Amino acid sequence: MKAAPSSLYNWTIHELLEGMTTMKALEEKILQEGKALSDTVLKVDAFLNHQIDPELMRQIGEAFAEKFANDKITKILTIESSGIAPAVMTGLEMGVPVVFARKRKSLTLTDNLYIADVYSYTKQTSSEIAISKDFLGEDDVVLLMDDFLANGQALLGLIDIVNQANATFVGAGIVIEKGFQKGGDTIREQGVRIESLANIASLEDGKITFR
Repeated sequence: MKAAPSSLYNWTIHELLEGMTTMKALEEKILQEGKALSDTVLKVDAFLNHQIDPELMRQIGEAFAEKFANDKITKILTIESSGIAPAVMTGLEMGVPVVFARKRKSLTLTDNLYIADVYSYTKQTSSEIAISKDFLGEDDVVLLMDDFLANGQALLGLIDIVNQANATFVGAGIVIEKGFQKGGDTIREQGVRIESLANIASLEDGKITFR
């Protein structure tokens, strides 16, 4: 993996306010429509990973496009399926293609692949994700995106694929980070830049609180 050169974050006051507005809107949406099913499980299928709120996705795309505006992104890489909506809206704002890793085998995706193993703590199993080598190469400057970051296994799998392609890795945009789980901090300790729009501090006793 080739590290991207450091960017100068010449944010205008307008951009900062827009980003803060998006984060506030997302937090309010989580509080209004999200459900803490346990101390570790947050259900947001009313607007993010089953039913999708298009206006919120548009704002999320704008926020990530602003955060990574100076990084000369050429590709956004995500994983099916819930990362696709925010990634596509970000790609629309940036004017770059979005590639998503497939979790399931396909008759049209059989060879010439980058493949990585992703461990699921929920299912207690490992599975393969794959991306065609036709859509990611060493000349690409890559932004990774996903809907959630918890233990970080999906993100590590995507980083592995970027390494295989010898592409330049800029960082990751995460819609909701479970800050009480170790994934985000562990990956940041490796020098990876992670930008999360909402960071959950706790889901204890069914109450959602933010960092």
